[in-house]
Amino acid sequence: MAYFELPVAAPYRLDFTVWALRRQAHNRMDGWESETYRRVWRYGDGWLKVRLWQTHGDPDPLLEGEIYQGPQDERAVSWVREQLTWMLGLDRDLAPFCAMAATDSRLASLAARYRGLRPPRFPSLFEGLVNAVACQQLSLHLGITLLNRLSKLCGVEAGEMDQVYPFPDPCSLLRQEVTALRDLGFSRQKAAALRALAEEAAAGGLERADWQALPNGEAVQRLLRLRGIGRWSAEYVLLRALGRLDVFPGDDVGARKSLCRWLEENSSLDYAQVANRLRQWQPYAGMVYFLLLMRRLEGEGRVHCPADELPLSQPGQADRR
Repeated sequence: MAYFELPVAAPYRLDFTVWALRRQAHNRMDGWESETYRRVWRYGDGWLKVRLWQTHGDPDPLLEGEIYQGPQDERAVSWVREQLTWMLGLDRDLAPFCAMAATDSRLASLAARYRGLRPPRFPSLFEGLVNAVACQQLSLHLGITLLNRLSKLCGVEAGEMDQVYPFPDPCSLLRQEVTALRDLGFSRQKAAALRALAEEAAAGGLERADWQALPNGEAVQRLLRLRGIGRWSAEYVLLRALGRLDVFPGDDVGARKSLCRWLEENSSLDYAQVANRLRQWQPYAGMVYFLLLMRRLEGEGRVHCPADELPLSQPGQADRR
């Protein structure tokens, strides 16, 4: 096994960050068990199976991990570190957000409750788009169920270990017929959109580096030209795949309801009203989105409240290196 460490600036909580990435307890692409995160990636002609845990909290948080199956040379370890750094927000400086939140009592209370959360990002634009299509006009529970089925179908040759499936890469998705996608529960329109996105990604049109410098408006317009992508999907991808923290997907029904409850609004908010209410917290409306997600997850008993001791890996976990 190839062992590695990921130092991170305080404050940081792996459990908060992973749950913001997972969203649902039955997510089989982002495993979380015994305070350990598991992920499987396509790597070259094979697979990389990785686990990661937190062994130290603040003031000097430390993440430790290992590749427990697949290539374990320095190049593979470096690649894994880059992926995890991006996905788990290890490169994000939230000091400006914290300073802004401290000036607002309502937001300060919410931010303090989930101190250590870093806004996660999908590892690729393609994964973000596939997530968006799967969850369109469905409950999040059903959307994640469809993604589980898709990941299992496309990654069947990887086997199943620790109940984690590799997220489909474009080529593996393109090998699936529309009828096979329909059998998983995708509508005909969604199945066609998934294949179109895979074709775009395979052709090099969804390389994250080519999108990073685009202003939000231009990025949205490019996303809207992709099959099956509307305004909600485009904004969802801006936030969750490209990491634009000034974006709050205003068409997200669940997020709107959470915002109304937090603001103690007596009536529902429409798209324009959401943007208006969030203007005072820009350019961090997306952080509000993630904090409200944590609020919901805490209500479901998925995460420990701040008063609880930070859950760390079991003693001896790091001795596997």
